[in-house]
Amino acid sequence: MNRPIRDLSRPTTPCSAVQERMAEETAARAAAAGPAPALAEDAGAEATVRAELADVVDSLAAELVALSRDIHAHPEVGHAEYHAVAAVAELLRAHGVTPRVGVYGMDTALRAEIGGASQASAVGSDAVGPHAPTMAILAEYDALPGVGHGCGHNVMCANSVGAFLALAELERRRPGALPGRVILQTTPAEESDTAKEVLALRGMLDGVDAAIQTHAYAHDLTDQTWLGVRRMSAVFTGVPSHASSQPFMGRNALDAATLALTGLGLLRQQILPMDRVHAVIDDGGQVANIIPERTELNLMVRSKYPETLKDLVGRVEDLLRGAALMTGTGLEIITDTNSNEMPVRSNGPLLEAWVRSQRVRGRDPLPAGVVTETIAAGTDFGNVSLRVPGIHPLIRVTDRDDVALHTREMARAAGSPTGDAAAVDGAYGLAAVALDWLHDADLREAVRADFDAAGGVVDVAGFWEE
Repeated sequence: MNRPIRDLSRPTTPCSAVQERMAEETAARAAAAGPAPALAEDAGAEATVRAELADVVDSLAAELVALSRDIHAHPEVGHAEYHAVAAVAELLRAHGVTPRVGVYGMDTALRAEIGGASQASAVGSDAVGPHAPTMAILAEYDALPGVGHGCGHNVMCANSVGAFLALAELERRRPGALPGRVILQTTPAEESDTAKEVLALRGMLDGVDAAIQTHAYAHDLTDQTWLGVRRMSAVFTGVPSHASSQPFMGRNALDAATLALTGLGLLRQQILPMDRVHAVIDDGGQVANIIPERTELNLMVRSKYPETLKDLVGRVEDLLRGAALMTGTGLEIITDTNSNEMPVRSNGPLLEAWVRSQRVRGRDPLPAGVVTETIAAGTDFGNVSLRVPGIHPLIRVTDRDDVALHTREMARAAGSPTGDAAAVDGAYGLAAVALDWLHDADLREAVRADFDAAGGVVDVAGFWEE
């Protein structure tokens, strides 16, 4: 039915001075901080081996860009990445690597192995032989609904697949170049689910000593603040009644949701600067003349540290109970069976290897703390990084500093020439980090020592039960 428009207004434009000021502050901090620390030239793999690796990556460049562009042109949401997983599998097979698709009970999860005990997987077994140093390279390729690849997962996938293929080709050219084992593991549904947690519980990290992957961004950056995330739903149940003739006989579930949203707004005044609480109403009632019997809020609670995340979730749950009490409604708080995203713990020595690799490609990653913590997000790579040493460095896919993640502008950048360059440079970076780690026992010891000093293995699965 067509209805006349009685009043029309448009949203205001956010002030551009905010991003301009942040860019100025980033430049000032970068000048004060100096270059990020890099792995010493005599550490890691020998220079000649790294040079040959660079040649291999460059020989794969056209195929990696084609993979990135193909995934970009076919955006798929979490657990529906059928085109993407098929494209990765096809490229691996073209290079003589036989992947397994649908591993660990996920249709769009793929796994391939080279070096070490990789023959075990060739016959479809998850078993491994005598342990060799094992590096996992993780890959994402899901997109955002309505936006496409606004998080640059197409570039990140090309980084990981390219690194794996480059190491496989290097081993073919130079037998013994991989004194260990390398696993490529695709991890679906980073945007919509905590799939890495599920995969970890099902054995993805069994026998793995370290894990790496990139993230697309508007800067080359060693590390940023990655917030832990708890996903929650709050279902308020009231008593329906005629909203005009007998409103006093109802118990309004929408009022409860409204009070909860108001409470969240007030709570923001008394939380840490890096905490985030945001929510939407999934169900707000059906018609205006019936007191809503049911409403549902979808909430995300974020914090920088595991312990502050747990505290903030408790405060939000109390707030939801208060809204139910004030309105006489029932409340059910629903959380995921699996732990949601944990804050990322980045490994210092592995980041130094990354910085060295990127300088070879003409990039100079900024050290942590240069880009403001105000710009922060979450990822389920955090769940990996608390189990094994890992890094999640950021690679620039755009020529503009003000392009934000989860936007159409970022999606365009991820499919542009700057995104193509990042696809190749990141592939070399991940491959070089893995190669350095495999070749240098002292580096492996430093990586483990850094991990242990930061708290060692965390019981992620039992985190919310403690």
